[in-house]
Amino acid sequence: MALRHYTLDFKLSTAVDSASTVPPLQSIFLEQEMTETVHETNGHGYLGTFVGKNGRLAILRVHSHGLVTIDLQSYQEDNIAQLDNLLNALETKLKMILNGNITRIKRLPALVRGAEVDRYWPTTDGRLVEYDMNKMVYEEDSAYQNIKILHSEQYGNVLILDDDLNLAESDLAYTQAIMGSGRENYAGKEVLILGGGDGGILFEMVKQKPKMITMLDIDQKVIDACKKYMRKTCGNILDSLKGDCYQILVEDCVPVLRKYVMEEKTFDYVINDLTAIPISTEPEEDSTWEFLRLILDLSIKVLHPSGKYLTQGNAVTMKEALLLYEEQLKKLSSSVGFSKEVACVPSYLEQWVFYSVWKK
Repeated sequence: MALRHYTLDFKLSTAVDSASTVPPLQSIFLEQEMTETVHETNGHGYLGTFVGKNGRLAILRVHSHGLVTIDLQSYQEDNIAQLDNLLNALETKLKMILNGNITRIKRLPALVRGAEVDRYWPTTDGRLVEYDMNKMVYEEDSAYQNIKILHSEQYGNVLILDDDLNLAESDLAYTQAIMGSGRENYAGKEVLILGGGDGGILFEMVKQKPKMITMLDIDQKVIDACKKYMRKTCGNILDSLKGDCYQILVEDCVPVLRKYVMEEKTFDYVINDLTAIPISTEPEEDSTWEFLRLILDLSIKVLHPSGKYLTQGNAVTMKEALLLYEEQLKKLSSSVGFSKEVACVPSYLEQWVFYSVWKK
């Protein structure tokens, strides 16, 4: 059972007296058979709660600094038309009472809380986005993470790992950007993919006829879930762990990378699809930064002298984190150069930065 939460705000040019504002509204609540309880605010305006049938709860707040807010909560099964009528009546009455004193009215769509399918996912910089998720396609905990695949009317099936939106079937732009947006020639090359369990990079890479692609992903359950439910992203490439020009190793990439370093094995391209650049501004203390530096250092060591390391970055709004990452590039044992580009990934609803790194 889910809860619908409506909000109605009136921003005022000057504060109003609750004694003249509240009584005309009380009658509207009484008509809905809602019982009022007034709460002490220690001189900071009026706060009243109104409880009615079907579990409805309204909170009326006349703030002392020029703001009137109404919150209305009801169970999803409640009569939506009645709720709209109640909000319409309150809005109409307040427009009359506050005539000439209103600078802005804001009424938001209902926030649905506690629904079976979670529609709300934050952007990297903490803004809340409501998606059109309407079905839980798959959920399971692996030894490493929680795996969800939700269905979106706009974006297709969406892979979410530990409540972090990773990739949707609409997001070919992500795959193209992390592969270099058509600037790189993979024909006849040796390629190493770190992560990439959704199969998107591997599926697109095989089309370019490389000599061999090695993909390292630690979580077989992610591969299995995407093989079944993300086929618009991965096609049939995950149906087999080996093909004519690729192999998928279900292993932790760190010991494998260390093994490659010891063997002096090199690749023309290393594509890191493991994790975004951390948003922490304490790179010396954050374990995710430590992991990122380790992967970066090992990847550069297995990179052919003329090769390239390609990776996602983070949202363009995370400027400090991106600058910190670029500082890490300057501290590598091998001197490197880098370039970056920005791509719009449909399901991310924010601009995303991608890096290309090479040895000098």
